Amino acid sequence: MGEMILQVGHLSKTFGKNEVLKDIDFKVEKGDVTSIIGASGSGKSTLLRCINLLETPTSGEILYRGENIQAGGTSEAAYRAKVGMVFQSFNLFANMSVLENCTIGQCKVLKKSKADAAKSALQYLDKVGMTPYQNAKPRQLSGGQKQRVAIARALAMDPEILLFDEPTSALDPEMVGEVLEVMRALAAEGMTMLVVTHEMAFARDVSSQVVFMKDGVICEQGGPQQIFGSPEKEETKEFLSRFFNR
Repeated sequence: MGEMILQVGHLSKTFGKNEVLKDIDFKVEKGDVTSIIGASGSGKSTLLRCINLLETPTSGEILYRGENIQAGGTSEAAYRAKVGMVFQSFNLFANMSVLENCTIGQCKVLKKSKADAAKSALQYLDKVGMTPYQNAKPRQLSGGQKQRVAIARALAMDPEILLFDEPTSALDPEMVGEVLEVMRALAAEGMTMLVVTHEMAFARDVSSQVVFMKDGVICEQGGPQQIFGSPEKEETKEFLSRFFNR
């Protein structure tokens, strides 16, 4: 058994009468790269937003290092520093430079000095190849560059796990590769990652486990060889046949 970071148990989420997530169970161990795949509207992004407490689950529990994060007593800001999130739409502060975007959270949440925050930010901007743009504003960057800054910003908070919510779906095709390259490098370094993605080759090649969701439930989960090589469920086979010629 590896070191358990995150456990999701019997998680459900309802909006009005619409049950978007139904009895979701899975766990993430240290160093895992878990890809969540499935058609649009299957509940993948809602699941990530529940894990990050951007949505409140209707029932069930989320355990971070064995602690129920909904039980009260957990600082949401401190929790989100440890369980970082990279959004589809970047969510950078438009009026701040690249460097300021990567330091503000460290100063406010981690209570770092500006100098220490900048040192850490520059280290991660360098890792994603964005140091030359440290004084640029987001409007001066391409989509791929914005997403790389967003990844650096999340890394600068020293998270234990990074959640990626379709990090390439808002990008032009030629920019997808540069973001996936950064994510592949993070996976190779042992970063624990939970990735909602439509990039099937990434899910197949980089994941340690794959979760296939359909209509708000986990239809099938397992290692990438099993899910992509010999899926058990007809729904999984049908979904993957759109991406790979079997």
